[in-house]
Amino acid sequence: MSEKLNELKEILGEVRDLYHAASVLEWDQNVSMPPGGSEARGQQLSTLGKIAHEKSTSDKVGKLLDELKKEFTDKDSDEAALIRVTARNYEKSTRVPASFVAEQAIVTAKAFDVWVEAKGKSDFSIFQPHLERVVEMTQKYISFFPPADHPYDVLLDDYEPGMKTADVKEIFDHLRPQQVKLLKAIRSAKQVKDDFLFKKYNEKKVWDFGEKIITKFGYEWSRGRQDKAPHPFQTTFSVNDTRITNRFEPNNPLSTLFSAMHEAGHAMYEQGSNPAYERTPLAGGTSLAVHESQSRMWENLVGRSLPFWEHFFPEMKKTFPSQLDGISLKTFYKGINKVEPSLIRVNADEATYNLHVMLRLELEIGMIEGKFAIKDMPEIWNSKMQDYLGIVPPDDAHGVLQDVHWSNGLMGYFSTYALGNLVSAQLWEKINKDIKDLDDQIRMGKFDSLLNWLRGKIHIFGQKYDPQDLVQKVTGSKIDAAAYVRYLTKKYSDIYGL
Repeated sequence: MSEKLNELKEILGEVRDLYHAASVLEWDQNVSMPPGGSEARGQQLSTLGKIAHEKSTSDKVGKLLDELKKEFTDKDSDEAALIRVTARNYEKSTRVPASFVAEQAIVTAKAFDVWVEAKGKSDFSIFQPHLERVVEMTQKYISFFPPADHPYDVLLDDYEPGMKTADVKEIFDHLRPQQVKLLKAIRSAKQVKDDFLFKKYNEKKVWDFGEKIITKFGYEWSRGRQDKAPHPFQTTFSVNDTRITNRFEPNNPLSTLFSAMHEAGHAMYEQGSNPAYERTPLAGGTSLAVHESQSRMWENLVGRSLPFWEHFFPEMKKTFPSQLDGISLKTFYKGINKVEPSLIRVNADEATYNLHVMLRLELEIGMIEGKFAIKDMPEIWNSKMQDYLGIVPPDDAHGVLQDVHWSNGLMGYFSTYALGNLVSAQLWEKINKDIKDLDDQIRMGKFDSLLNWLRGKIHIFGQKYDPQDLVQKVTGSKIDAAAYVRYLTKKYSDIYGL
């Protein structure tokens, strides 16, 4: 290996160490930090972010990249991929002053703690000034870049490289009417029973059952753990330390199971990244849409499937005999897949979930454009919920305050949730062609073949390939809605007799 490449890797390794150290602090902030620590935590994150930014945008890195581009010309090599991804990150990062990175860390650390308080009190006014500041910082961030076709393109590219706002709108414009058509058909059919899902379930038993499921999936506890947090998430400190968090909702107790599956899907992607990419920008998932395809696949295409519950339901009944007394496998399967417009995105059924995402995309674009005043967001949110889903939240906690992302400054993120659904279905069709007896394996509680397929086709490549190129390489087409529409139509036609 060239001396210059080793020199670049050493710098990149130090930068990754700093970012991972910041991730540890952010994980602690969500899991166990006392409320009084928020100001100091913001300063700590600010310092780490500033140092990492300065290291990654140094003139030395720029010079090494210029020289290495000429040395490594084989586009398929890991070395060329590392240089390409690093150069892209460098070009973007050098536009952003280190002082801005430091300030943003302080702003979002404060905003997160206030969001927790505001959500607990269901009072948006508490969070409003902090969201205003987050939006101001986001608009300032956009200003560092050349004018794009749409200002939102700058944000989207951070999470889904190469994707444009116009691309997402085109995909959503194609998907929305087909999902609405399916919803209308479901609404005209006989509704399924699901009251047994909302009885009182023992929290520890639900938590333990979820851990049993994800252990069978292949989540490696020697390289991970699960803790409680206000909002479920996955975080990575290294390929050998990928953690998940979860929560228990007394009013929707079994959501803990599906959150465990979802976050484990993210974590197993990270655990499967090529160890050779450790401490480089090639480590981890290639984009949030591809990342989300993994979590949504394990949560829904596996975890809400009939073969899955043919295996797990007998044990489920033994664990919760009174709650599931008289409930058949078929009734349970239909219940967990009931289609009904709901207030909370993370608990939404598959047929309505994407509509939640489309709503948030519209709101984020409106905030960035200055079309929507932040003070009016609860009212706008409720109005859009009525338009998209036909329901209105009773309070801010179930409406505009339900998600953590804006408090963390994560704007440009939401469309990737729906895009991930589409990719999951595209991959699923390919997987079922390659693993002919997949349903039978799931029925027996065996997930090795599925995980190994994902490891070999998706996980191992980390960020070597851009998301659209990876999806094309594996499925034969770029991100497209057709497979997801086929999946939803077949599944819900069977459940509702359409």
